[in-house]
Amino acid sequence: MNAYEQRRSSPGTRRRLRRVVALLFGLTVLAACGNVTPAATVPAGTDGISAVNARGGDLAAEGTPRRGGTLMMGTDREAISFDPAVQNTNQAALAVYDSLLKLDDKGDPQPYLAESMQTTDGGVTWRMGLRDGVVFSDGTPLDAQAVITNVQRHVDKASSPGHLYAQRIASMRAVDPRTVEFTLSGPFGSFPSAFALTPTNGSLGAIVSPAALEQYGDEIGMHPVGAGPFVLSEWVRDSRMVLTRNPHYWQQGMPYLDALQFRPLPDTETRYASIENGDVDLIFGGYHTELLRGLQNPNLKVYYGPGNGAEYIYFNHTKAPFDDKRMREAVVRGINLDALAATQFRGQMARASNWFGADSGYSTPEAEAAWPAYDPERARQLVQEYVAQGGSATVQYKTTNAPNRVQFAEFLQAQMAEIGITIQPQFFDLAQYSSSVVQSHDFQIAGWVGGPTDVPYPGVLNLMHTGGNANYGGYSNPEVDALLDKAAATTDDAERTRLYQQVGLKTNQDIPVAYYSRGYLSTIAKPEVKGVVRYLTRDMFFATTWLDR
Repeated sequence: MNAYEQRRSSPGTRRRLRRVVALLFGLTVLAACGNVTPAATVPAGTDGISAVNARGGDLAAEGTPRRGGTLMMGTDREAISFDPAVQNTNQAALAVYDSLLKLDDKGDPQPYLAESMQTTDGGVTWRMGLRDGVVFSDGTPLDAQAVITNVQRHVDKASSPGHLYAQRIASMRAVDPRTVEFTLSGPFGSFPSAFALTPTNGSLGAIVSPAALEQYGDEIGMHPVGAGPFVLSEWVRDSRMVLTRNPHYWQQGMPYLDALQFRPLPDTETRYASIENGDVDLIFGGYHTELLRGLQNPNLKVYYGPGNGAEYIYFNHTKAPFDDKRMREAVVRGINLDALAATQFRGQMARASNWFGADSGYSTPEAEAAWPAYDPERARQLVQEYVAQGGSATVQYKTTNAPNRVQFAEFLQAQMAEIGITIQPQFFDLAQYSSSVVQSHDFQIAGWVGGPTDVPYPGVLNLMHTGGNANYGGYSNPEVDALLDKAAATTDDAERTRLYQQVGLKTNQDIPVAYYSRGYLSTIAKPEVKGVVRYLTRDMFFATTWLDR
């Protein structure tokens, strides 16, 4: 018996599966009897968790910042590198590198480390103006040539997360020491966003000192030198990372803190316990469990916004049975979101039926109406039609071995059994799952935890465009490709909104993935942590942060 069979047949797994089936049966009976929705669930179509302090605190209302102290933080993983040209999640990156541009509360890029970003020819040529007198933490100037040197690294390195944007650049030149001119291969209205995103998502705006690049070469990821509020002082992998105040910081009087300390705490329970018992001042939450507990704890302050993006199930469009739209529709219609909320989300779930968030301006009633509603009878009919024509309704579902993902797989197995689909779950550790399953396209259906994101580009393009770097299911629709390309190209905000609304409608008609919930990336802090400024991705700008103690 292999590991998967042992896990599937273990007493614990069987007991959990019986509990899920029993609860689903109870919910079904209540619905059939006309009873009210159980207290553990939320009404269909509503969000159990809504935005709270989505982009940070009210800095003006928090009082005069105090200086000094060390902010202790728990992260959900160890960082790989500080090199902006290396793909990884690093919560400390924006403490070392201030972004050239910064997204506002509407998701629009605004001046930050740079002073301006403008086009006069419809998005082909862009000029960036830099602030006077800004220097890196090593004292060397952040000038036009420094920006060109950094952006060229993304142009040259295809594996860089910023290469998607940089590859559109035809040429760059320093007009003067404070002005960079970018000439692109074609109109690209979303180009400024590339300088405002986080290094995790790929950013051209995280600028490394050219002197440090020359000194450290490929080792720059361990020896970062930026123009952010802090500098890396100590890094003991899998233990702690310490950053101290940058004496050359460009924003006068900031940062307020003496130091930051990051501790990698990948276990969700350990991470949350660390904020509750006071071992750390702040944690970067990755899952619903931390967010909900934080919201229910009066001694903690939570920062969260559902944004765009979602948790969803990947369909492999290149393999049976999900190359057939009927089977994709059957899965969506077969998932009881009330039961899902009750069994997996403690009765509170921010539901998703579109990649675009309900408050984004890109979601429309037409797109919402196009998304299949829960209808197990129709789902059974679709499965029966497919099987009658020779198809198989036995499928493998692959996901990680995290406890909440195992529980979700058991829930899905019970739900699909009700409509005639036999789910065979397989579980993998996160590293193996990312490389050998998802990125290798080796699945029929697979679980995914995504979102939230502040802006649609490049997230929706990566997922929905043919060949997109997150389009692991192989979804392809030339009409959607054209809409995404036009949305990225235009400099007209109204036209971009219209195009993304069409993307939402067309993709909901195609059912490229099975949405069910918004993402739950959150920041949870003690109330004495003030001056929090963040993105919905939970990435923070630390210059304004201070401790009221």
